[in-house]
Amino acid sequence: MGDHPKNSRKMWRKPKRPLNYDLLNEELYVLGTFGLKNKRELWKAHTELSRIRNQARSLLALTQDVRSTKEPTLMRSLTRIGLVKEDSTLDDVLNLKVTDLLSRRLQTVIQKKAEIKSPYMARQAVVHGHVLIGERVITVPSYTVTVEEEDQVRLSPDLDLTKVKQEQQPPQEVKAEQQD
Repeated sequence: MGDHPKNSRKMWRKPKRPLNYDLLNEELYVLGTFGLKNKRELWKAHTELSRIRNQARSLLALTQDVRSTKEPTLMRSLTRIGLVKEDSTLDDVLNLKVTDLLSRRLQTVIQKKAEIKSPYMARQAVVHGHVLIGERVITVPSYTVTVEEEDQVRLSPDLDLTKVKQEQQPPQEVKAEQQD
């Protein structure tokens, strides 16, 4: 896998110990908190975070003059997506958690910004094309929102959230029939 352009590389790696019950419980908590579709999305975030942390560790091992030329590139890219502040160091990059990366997803940003009740409702709004960034409709829940785009994220004006919330609640007549 990977040598030919048609054969792309894997974007994720499975955990080394799949039956670690503490890890399983932690994964389930993160899945529910961020409304992820499956564990593969979480593993993608873990792999991306390990790639970023690996870059930071390799920069720490370089000499000072080489490091001073390469470090700003990494820090600019992480600052642009909102993972670290502008005055951060490589130690701050090494202290990043997977929840920091997941909180920059479009699904999570729109949930917080539009005050949607659950992350799964936010995911559904994104997938159904009700979320706009500027004038573009984005239908990918895992889209990483940059700092510049964060102010432009909004729900579509033709979306009525009260209608969506009513659809998720069972009708009152059915409740009354079930009680009899």
